Amino acid sequence: MAVASPAPATQGGGAAHLYTPARRWTFLAILFLVGASSSIDRVVISVLLEPIKHEFQVSDTQLGLLSGLSFALLYSAFGLPIARFADRGNRRKLIAVAISVWSVMTMLCAAAASFWQLLLARIGVGVGEAGATPPAQSLIVDYFPTAQRARAIGIFATSGTVGYLIGLSAGSQLVAAYGWRVTLVAFGLPGLLIAALVWWILDEPRQRVDATVPRGGTEDFRTSVGRLAGKRSFVLMLAGFTLYHFAAYGSLVFVPSYLVRVIQSPIEQAGLYYGATSAFAVLVGSLAGGAIQDALSRRDPRWIVRFPAIAFGLAAVPNCAMFLIDDLPTFLIVSTIGGILLYAALPAAFAAIHAVCGSARRATAIAVVLFFGNLLGFGLGPVITGALSDHFSTIHGPGGLRYALIIVMALTVPTALFFYRASGRVAEDLED
Repeated sequence: MAVASPAPATQGGGAAHLYTPARRWTFLAILFLVGASSSIDRVVISVLLEPIKHEFQVSDTQLGLLSGLSFALLYSAFGLPIARFADRGNRRKLIAVAISVWSVMTMLCAAAASFWQLLLARIGVGVGEAGATPPAQSLIVDYFPTAQRARAIGIFATSGTVGYLIGLSAGSQLVAAYGWRVTLVAFGLPGLLIAALVWWILDEPRQRVDATVPRGGTEDFRTSVGRLAGKRSFVLMLAGFTLYHFAAYGSLVFVPSYLVRVIQSPIEQAGLYYGATSAFAVLVGSLAGGAIQDALSRRDPRWIVRFPAIAFGLAAVPNCAMFLIDDLPTFLIVSTIGGILLYAALPAAFAAIHAVCGSARRATAIAVVLFFGNLLGFGLGPVITGALSDHFSTIHGPGGLRYALIIVMALTVPTALFFYRASGRVAEDLED
């Protein structure tokens, strides 16, 4: 029997009444550029791992440290206090400063004279990117009415796809032609232009006298975390998100290395083709996932969480199977199917978080999710994947990387289980 959705969960929409459709979609377009820049600077390191490995003579475990833990440590540490500011202060200015910081630090990575200097600069990139996603999603929820949120968040999620495409395809071409240092400079510079767009064009609803947007200032951090912890559906989704980050970041950062070492595809070819098919998969998955979730949840609010649970579970099959494949065309077909399913789940899962967290703590809720997801997932995922790869490679040679990737990607199965369990509690936890 369908469970009726409480009125607050289906009405409202933050400050959506303040903006015409044209303005809110313009704002979303600018935030899309922010998300793309963040994704580029985060993912481009994956196509640079092989030349960095050869120049500095480091192990896969160290590469995992560079691509994961170094970025995630301060990203996670700064994420929560930045999110508290985002729930109270000017999110437009916060995003502009954040993108400026990570763009400059990306360019500083190019000046590294040793692996450890590169590691330190990479930590700086993480500090900057901590100020992007929570305030951006918080603004989107205020800009759009409730009925359009999942779709808007789904479109924002595809910005990561565009960044992934550019980072892999353009990055692989640049690194093949000019080396990894020039590649980092080329990707860092555009972020400063995007920061200017954010500063001059985006609007902060809280500065509007007539805005009826709840502020986090009425609720201290301990109260916000306590309210979130008291929502069983949020806790279960948090556990699922953490495992998802571990699986996704732990494996995907090594996919270009897998294509080069195991399938023996040239880096410029592997990056171009995998980046293009991944972009297609994530665009289709993200847009379709948001639309499907919006339609299903209008019938029964449990579908807000049930849909991403099913999509995560189905995605596990192709995303593990693709690492058993030894030829590039078949790999691309299977990985595209896996990508569509995985990224249909992701924006839907974020929309589910927004549905239960409450407007006064939106940025805080996303920051809590990203704190655990990035520290344990993005931070430890690549390191553990690299360590497993080093272990299996002593036995199986370069092909040992495949076993590490399969083990880590299989964690999308318990991710699905956590989300499905949350669907039984979501109706009572809904809060606009």
